[in-house]
Amino acid sequence: MTADSQKPTIICLTPVRNEAWILERFLASASLWADHIVLADQCSDDGSREIALRFPKVTLIDNNSPQYDEGARQRLLLNEARKIPGRRLLFALDADEALTANWPQSDEWVDAWGAPEGAAIFMDWANIYPGFEQCWIPPYPIPYGFMDDGAEHDGERIHSTRLPQPQGCQRIIWKATKLLHFQYINWERMKSKQRWYQAWERLNFPSKRPITIYRQYHHMDARDPREMHPVQKEWLEGYERQGIDWKALQEESKAPYYWWDEEIVTMLLEHGTRKFRKIDLWDVDWEEKARAMGREVAPGLLADPRSAFEKRVHRWLAATQGRRNDRKVRLVQRALRLFGW
Repeated sequence: MTADSQKPTIICLTPVRNEAWILERFLASASLWADHIVLADQCSDDGSREIALRFPKVTLIDNNSPQYDEGARQRLLLNEARKIPGRRLLFALDADEALTANWPQSDEWVDAWGAPEGAAIFMDWANIYPGFEQCWIPPYPIPYGFMDDGAEHDGERIHSTRLPQPQGCQRIIWKATKLLHFQYINWERMKSKQRWYQAWERLNFPSKRPITIYRQYHHMDARDPREMHPVQKEWLEGYERQGIDWKALQEESKAPYYWWDEEIVTMLLEHGTRKFRKIDLWDVDWEEKARAMGREVAPGLLADPRSAFEKRVHRWLAATQGRRNDRKVRLVQRALRLFGW
């Protein structure tokens, strides 16, 4: 049996909401290796849908839910992909991600075609930092591929594993091919998203401690140097030869606000600012942001509600983010619990 005769149908599964800033590059890149690209769009209003429809491999479906629910959108994507007959090798990528461009030269790629149903493919997650010189790679590979066996996928509302992992499934660990993540290239956009995550967690998991939320969503501010690595030329050169310039992302202008900012303003108006006073949202002038959006708010309505003590705690958290596991830092954090932290 030749490699081509055993090749499964390769399908890329991607959720989208207002990803016009990067979507054309993503789709051009994914079209090089995927037979089909299933996009589930959640009410984009920035031209993402129009971009998607220009790519012949794209199947565009609607995610009409007003709620943020990663598990639900993953099931939506899986159900659509499973309408495609035959053996299916699934890859779950976000719109700000791409396989490293050396995938065609890797034996891993063709070898994966013969994987048994239910096998999961794990890759290193290479988070590219501004300048395209360094990247953060977590110390453990993450499952982004799956030889579909029809298994059900539960998924979590937030930070969910993207594809099924049947109990006892075969784990295929890729070494040469990695998953590039471009979120950090636009640092302001990334910070907007991280603020939104924190506000969302405050509303949806009110028992979660503010310090835990802070530490989780500021990990990029103080990475372990052992997890920082140089960006390899072969990860991008293949795309450049195809006219796909990922590096140009760092030269593009920043937006005055992002859709996450709009949602945070809505949260603050609906629930009041005091509910979020222990959440690190207050490096932004939300009244100014609201005006940039064309929303009129009464003076002071979105002002920083923190006390002097709460501001000091946030400054301390920032200063100790790189030492968060030190014994003295953990002792102070334990004491702060008495004050609702």
